[in-house]
Amino acid sequence: MYVCSFPVVVYGVNTGFGKFAHTLIPKDKLIVERTRMLLALRINVLAKGYSGVSMETIQAMVKAFNASCLSWVPEKGTVGASGDLAPLAHLTLGLMGEGRMWSPQRGWDHAKTVLECHGLTPLVLKPKEGIGLINGTQMMSSLAAEAVERAVGVARQADIIAALSLEALRGTTKAFHSDVHAVRPHPGQIEVALRLRSLLHSDIFPSQISDSHRTCDRVQDAYTLRCIPQVHGVANDTIAFVKSILSTELNSATDNPLVFAERGETISGGNFHGEYPAKALDYLAIGVHELASMSERRTERLVNPSLSELPAFLVQDGGLNSGFMIAHCTAAALVSESKTLCHPSSVDSLSTSAATEDHVSMGGWAARKALRVVEHVEQVLAIELLAACQALEFLRPLKSTTPLEKVHELVRTVVRPWDHDRQMSPDIEAAHTLLREEKVWEVARPYMDQYRDRLGLKPLPLDD
Repeated sequence: MYVCSFPVVVYGVNTGFGKFAHTLIPKDKLIVERTRMLLALRINVLAKGYSGVSMETIQAMVKAFNASCLSWVPEKGTVGASGDLAPLAHLTLGLMGEGRMWSPQRGWDHAKTVLECHGLTPLVLKPKEGIGLINGTQMMSSLAAEAVERAVGVARQADIIAALSLEALRGTTKAFHSDVHAVRPHPGQIEVALRLRSLLHSDIFPSQISDSHRTCDRVQDAYTLRCIPQVHGVANDTIAFVKSILSTELNSATDNPLVFAERGETISGGNFHGEYPAKALDYLAIGVHELASMSERRTERLVNPSLSELPAFLVQDGGLNSGFMIAHCTAAALVSESKTLCHPSSVDSLSTSAATEDHVSMGGWAARKALRVVEHVEQVLAIELLAACQALEFLRPLKSTTPLEKVHELVRTVVRPWDHDRQMSPDIEAAHTLLREEKVWEVARPYMDQYRDRLGLKPLPLDD
């Protein structure tokens, strides 16, 4: 703890190992991929021509971007108005040859050394360029872009995983009938119901599992199965709303003052204020969290023999083996932590700069915690994916629909069935990787498109 709190270099604690013993590991910084995104967005804003920054400076920044010369940027320290001042100041500092910088060729080193290694010259700022380089919402927006893209990916795969769980729990598809959703026509709800119909038992993709319980006396399922379109649907609509806000923000001039060179006028305004992305990111965290909340409850149903009629914790020889018991505990812990993270950061404000900047957005924290919530959602759904595939093993030799069997086959390429207790973290990580890389979506999508085509419906858009 002492070493982490003070500037003391200790091997293996804040340095790498072996050959990397002399490589200092910075803490609480943006990973280089996020810093690269931050630099790209800042260049995009400056290139619009309203910041009073010279073409020479912008071109120098582009050269640094192309060489992946990336400044050390702390992930904390912005209140989101006047923009992300501290992180953007660090971004600029490295470009000026001060502080630390990273590149693929040099690793972490003094910024001037890294720039010189790539034949680049440190920036020499001209009038107006100091404030022009550090004033804007690009820190929160760069993190927001990642959060939204990951949310899009996990939300559409959540529908597939939920369909697997419903099949394993031998639920009914009646609640997904198009007439039910036509009378409450929220776009996300209608789309999720259609996705579920394309994955579950139908004339196009029949399911032996579904046929096996067709005559059962169950009227309806629990909410986490029956209400998937309604809950997943609003998560999808939330993501779409946030994406529209962010698309505008990413391509806006968020500097102050703004320079309107064509008429020789400079105007002080408030485009640096991060309230738009901050509010949208708080909304994103709340909306996407429900995917994990639903998922954890479905996992509970899968592992609970009184609810699933499957072996307890999805393993034979219970007691000797614990199966998915602790994996479900992990899912519950992640969901509980996310509940706290979903408290809106943008409802907070602290006056800064001697009460001149007397209302701030806290958008940086909104972005960081939204990203963490999205990651938790991915991890919780990875656990459900493993549990649902394991549950299907107990229903063999019956088969599910073709798209769901293809998903099961995909999972089995990286995780073998659970026949006795073993370390589960590698399995969860493997499933998480499938979701991060959208492999589950890729394997199911052709069949979903086929279903739509057979019904004369439009195929899914390429970027959906």
